[in-house]
Amino acid sequence: MTEQKATNVIWHDGEVTRADRGQLLKQKGATIWFTGLSGSGKSTVAVALETALHRLGHLAYRLDGDNIRLGINKNLGFTAEDRTENIRRIGEIAKLFVDAGVIVLSSFISPYRADREVVRKLHAASDLDFIEVHVDVPLAEAEKRDPKGLYKKARAGEIKNFTGISDPYEAPEAPELVLPTHELSLEQEVEAVLVLLKARGILQG
Repeated sequence: MTEQKATNVIWHDGEVTRADRGQLLKQKGATIWFTGLSGSGKSTVAVALETALHRLGHLAYRLDGDNIRLGINKNLGFTAEDRTENIRRIGEIAKLFVDAGVIVLSSFISPYRADREVVRKLHAASDLDFIEVHVDVPLAEAEKRDPKGLYKKARAGEIKNFTGISDPYEAPEAPELVLPTHELSLEQEVEAVLVLLKARGILQG
């Protein structure tokens, strides 16, 4: 865990509780953490799920890899250390959203199990729901899709520290859900997540 450098700081609770916010929104806040190779379909599923949740009257917000790196994490690269800090910051942001009652859809390669476990423990320490979804496709399939042309550049040596090529991807050992996007339709993927959210009591009504 990152060292606490600021001193004399104390968390302040307000008068409106997490339960109050949940009652207002008719949902529980939760982080849905999509992890998988580049090109596996993480962002595609998250976008479709956000749309489905909105139509059902639920408040969700996407935290997407590129979007975060264009802003709060613009000072981080792709070394192992920077990847770890990238995921830590995202975990802290997600935790705040969840405390506010929002369903967070986080789409990040997040290749290291230890980093994902840090985020899970951050949520558990505050009694917040964390659902890990492995968006699982074979490397050959992800490379065939290659929507941004990144695998081609990585194979040519133009991109260093690229997950699946020059850096490892550590697949989840016990995710709450596995989505083999090369075998399922997008509609089936979204439905699988919705079923899980209802079973976990995240969606109410």
